[in-house]
Amino acid sequence: MSSASPGLLVLADGEEFEGDLFGATPDGAAVGEVVFNTVMSGYQEVISDPSYAGQIITFTSTQIGNYGVTPADDESERPHCRGVIVRELSRTHSNWRATGDLNSFLIEHGIAGLSGIDTRRLTRHLRDRGAMPGAFGPDADIARSVAATATTTDGIDLVSTVTRDRRTIAGTDPEADRQIVAIDCGIKTTIVRHLAGLGSVELVPASISADELMTLHPNGVFLSNGPGDPAAVSYVVDTVRQILGRVPIFGICMGHQMLAQALGASTFKLPFGHHGGNHPVRDLVTDKVEITSQNHNYCVDLDGVADVAVTHINLNDGTLEGFESTAYPAFGIQYHPEAGPGPHDSQYLFDRFANLMDAR
Repeated sequence: MSSASPGLLVLADGEEFEGDLFGATPDGAAVGEVVFNTVMSGYQEVISDPSYAGQIITFTSTQIGNYGVTPADDESERPHCRGVIVRELSRTHSNWRATGDLNSFLIEHGIAGLSGIDTRRLTRHLRDRGAMPGAFGPDADIARSVAATATTTDGIDLVSTVTRDRRTIAGTDPEADRQIVAIDCGIKTTIVRHLAGLGSVELVPASISADELMTLHPNGVFLSNGPGDPAAVSYVVDTVRQILGRVPIFGICMGHQMLAQALGASTFKLPFGHHGGNHPVRDLVTDKVEITSQNHNYCVDLDGVADVAVTHINLNDGTLEGFESTAYPAFGIQYHPEAGPGPHDSQYLFDRFANLMDAR
């Protein structure tokens, strides 16, 4: 990697952090909502997760890039995040699976990075003040100007920027006679692999209507993860509302939020979101504790919603992590049971979806 150029990160509240640029050279400044992620590994999976559209990812792990990158770890065709911030970018990488280095990966996909930042101070600031817009680049004046006018993800439909534009057959298990339709709000590749282990999977655009969806004769409908404010994607909620009771439904992350809204719930923004691979969640049905992978800025409020049962709770802050409808064959989980990256404690939830389909 060539000698680094200095760069400046400026947050919307005026806080500044000096560092060194890497990855693609930003066009003026890289701008987005700045969040932090606590995973110890899996940086490529995080960066390529479409749910980070509109955001700048700060990694709290001290060194990033030390095992390189490989196409096998991509969670989408390309990253949708706005930038990457690290404490130290590894100058070399070593892993038998690696086909390249992180710096080149970001250059290839046009993603700017900033290293040498005191990520501990930045994380503490975001934890105390909340996730906020920010901008970084080589020109301090441009970074300050852009940061002052940058917006959050609130009220913005980012799903339309990451969903596919046509129906796609993703894969099938020849021994599993189930037809699954997955509404793509920004679906991760690892989720698709898990669903393909349950049956034939057809990925459809988030804009699909309920009538068109039902012509595919699904045994189950999956609602995927995705970026941005769930309250801004009413067209998906309308579709889900129209298929309730007609087919089993399983939602993950934003899909969980979409399902909840279709049942009458509301959503609200968390102060700094849940982004990491070590969040403890209690399963209220079994009383077991799972260590989970999470990536969401918004949360569901079930207050006043009838015919739902809370199934999972976050042990860090007590927020809702899972529920099931008692009126319809439908359930949602706020975290990521497919991991990628993260622990595999929660993969049983895909079996629960299979059982729900088989029961119908």
